[in-house]
Amino acid sequence: METTRQQKISRMLQKELGEIFLLYARELQGTLITVTAVRVSPDLGIARTHLSIFPSDRSAAVLAKVQDDSRAIRFDLGKRVRHQLRIVPELFFHVDDSLDYLENIDNLLKSDPFSPLNEEK
Repeated sequence: METTRQQKISRMLQKELGEIFLLYARELQGTLITVTAVRVSPDLGIARTHLSIFPSDRSAAVLAKVQDDSRAIRFDLGKRVRHQLRIVPELFFHVDDSLDYLENIDNLLKSDPFSPLNEEK
């Protein structure tokens, strides 16, 4: 159960990281990076960031590059939130593959001949 303070900081970090990744994705032509969720530890020292990367076939390479540049990303984040946070949390990045999972389920439902989605009109 997250406290109210953790939720507020998570939302702030998600907004700021989203803006950072908007600029960061310009380096990676044809790639879109979205921050889907940020989970902050109770001591506010660790932030687990979930990224949705499009196209999904490049997600492993993009995640590796983001993890290599995590110190620079944390520095940019620190410049943006220096008046709100005393300590900038350490960032850990994870791929959010929920959209791929939903697309797979949708494709399975469409391929099922007994599915209500395939009824003749």
